[in-house]
Amino acid sequence: MANYKYKRVLLKLSGQALAGAGGYGINPAVMLSIAQQLKQLYDDHIELAIVVGGGNIFRGLEASARGMDRATADYVGMLATVMNALALQEAMEKEGVYTRVQSAITMQEVAEPYIRRRAIRHLEKGRAVIFAAGTGNPYFSTDTAAALRALEIGAKAILKATRVDGVYDSDPEKNPNAKRFSHLSYIDVLNKGLKVMDATAISLCMDNNIPVIVFNINKRNNIKKVLMGEDIGTIVQGGR
Repeated sequence: MANYKYKRVLLKLSGQALAGAGGYGINPAVMLSIAQQLKQLYDDHIELAIVVGGGNIFRGLEASARGMDRATADYVGMLATVMNALALQEAMEKEGVYTRVQSAITMQEVAEPYIRRRAIRHLEKGRAVIFAAGTGNPYFSTDTAAALRALEIGAKAILKATRVDGVYDSDPEKNPNAKRFSHLSYIDVLNKGLKVMDATAISLCMDNNIPVIVFNINKRNNIKKVLMGEDIGTIVQGGR
């Protein structure tokens, strides 16, 4: 078995990551690639928890800015994350990964309710767990849900999957001269206003000293490389 640095991790997948280059909806090829990468880790007995976003289907903040009630918009966004979670579960189980979806909003016909002890037991039994519907509360992002769930289940790191290979000082998709950071402290992220995770999520990670590793999900085997401690992407932790 490979020499992994982390045994139990939480992977944060944005909705945009699931959409691929199209930017909207669920890209079957991208979903298959992610499922196959996760299957490698599953076979090596890595305990996998996943939080999915919903921005490829609906973005609550944007809808709120256009006049929709913020709480209502956030609830619609939570439902979008459930759709993504079910699609990811289907892709993973086709690859032979036993998976459970737990939703912070009760919908027992399609997902288990979120119960911390049950989630931990699934991980101990070798099942991957996908957390859907964020925290179940409006005004909290799926980034915050990822930090919260990671702490609740005792994950040793948060893997933030994106379309670019780390954190930059400006948008690398717009600025070819953008500089990538290999290491950042939590305070750096907050003070510089870097778009790693929102301030609430970063503060939770800082208070509990859980590292956040930002990497490109579209490069094959990157998830495995991150877990093996290879120097790719950007790691956010206490010191520099």
